[in-house]
Amino acid sequence: MKNDNDKLTHHIIDPLKVELRPIGTLKPAKPNARRHSEQQIEQVASSIRQFGFTNPIIIDAGSEIVAGHARFEAARLLKIDEVPTLLVDWLTPAELRAYRLADNKIASNADWDPEILKMEFEDLQRLDLPFDLEITGFSTTEIDLAVDFVPSQPKLDAVPELARKEVTGVERGDLWLLGPHRLLCGDSRDPASFELLMDGAKARMVFSDPPFNVKVDGHVGGLGQTKHEEFAFASGEMSSGEFAGFLQTVFANAAAVSQDGAIHYQCMDWRHMDEMLVAGRQVYSGLQNLCVWAKDNGGMGSFYRSQHELVFVWKVGSAPHLNTVQLGKNGRYRTNVWNYRGATKTGKDAELAMHPTVKPVTMIIDAIKDTSKRGEIVLDPFGGSGSTLLAAHKAGRHARLIEYEPKFCAVTIRRWQELAKAEAVLASTGETFELVHARRDAEMDRIAEEALA
Repeated sequence: MKNDNDKLTHHIIDPLKVELRPIGTLKPAKPNARRHSEQQIEQVASSIRQFGFTNPIIIDAGSEIVAGHARFEAARLLKIDEVPTLLVDWLTPAELRAYRLADNKIASNADWDPEILKMEFEDLQRLDLPFDLEITGFSTTEIDLAVDFVPSQPKLDAVPELARKEVTGVERGDLWLLGPHRLLCGDSRDPASFELLMDGAKARMVFSDPPFNVKVDGHVGGLGQTKHEEFAFASGEMSSGEFAGFLQTVFANAAAVSQDGAIHYQCMDWRHMDEMLVAGRQVYSGLQNLCVWAKDNGGMGSFYRSQHELVFVWKVGSAPHLNTVQLGKNGRYRTNVWNYRGATKTGKDAELAMHPTVKPVTMIIDAIKDTSKRGEIVLDPFGGSGSTLLAAHKAGRHARLIEYEPKFCAVTIRRWQELAKAEAVLASTGETFELVHARRDAEMDRIAEEALA
């Protein structure tokens, strides 16, 4: 009498011949306890399209499917005429039924090693793949959660104070390459700035903090030692109509280099809601929501101290926008009230050393995760001190920033270099930031010496 090992050895040694069969000759099992959603069938179809039909459909002697119903449905979706099959003719009807259950259930009993899973996605992200990582079967939200390695917020939000001469490292017109990110020291009112920055690419989303057309002096920085210069424009000098026109111009420039269906997050204070709405309605197809950043501490104010900022959520074009939250389906619970600490918390004055309206990086990271996928472009026409770039870097997206002030570009570069442990490069020469800074600083010293001679 043969024992079980003889039977097992026989079927391991027997050549398992994969045979192409017309898909119309295969019969789904009835009944089949395993249910496959349309979304899963589409995922399997995407996998077959990218990687090929690597796993044959297992059938019995009557061409009834034992395992591979999802692959069968995906092949039908892809209109494949012939599919690879593997005939299992040595099992009894009872064994076939049990195997059908085992094939589906045993794989689902496994779990993931979170550290290795994180490493896998991080490594794949660095390879600049020609396909979307969702082809792995993980949703964008699940991938973000797997690679969620955001450290404590204060370190991310820290803004270095630069010595005055250090600002000479950047000049208006510079295009800087910061790993996969691009930073242009230019004017976001000029469409040419966006053409140079984007180089033909399209942004999946915008997160931007335009100037509020409010004088910095008396409204930002409190009554202590932290004082700031006024913004180059929209710092209280514009009329209501001029400010709305200013916003509309920049919004239109950003929309022109965005994907159809892109979401644009535009920050604004309560004083200029009207101008924001006027400008936005001229450019965008709709206001999707209004989010409120609820800070943990009130700012300046003579009546009610302001403890919030508004984030207008606009949509570009007619295509559906990307929604990775899906009402918390994938483990991320999001509302339109965003609770993040403000940058004016006691003891954190260093965060305001160079820029008066620093936004929490973790807040921007969460917004980026809501409406974009890893490797996609996040645009910010008012780059400021670079919080959007840092957020995109941490979230595995590619940032594109325009910032008018060279000093804020220098802050952005310093922050990114500290975070990424890498060097920014001037696109036109290939020089690192440190080399450019040294060269330009020497040129300034030479000019000063000649002027005094």
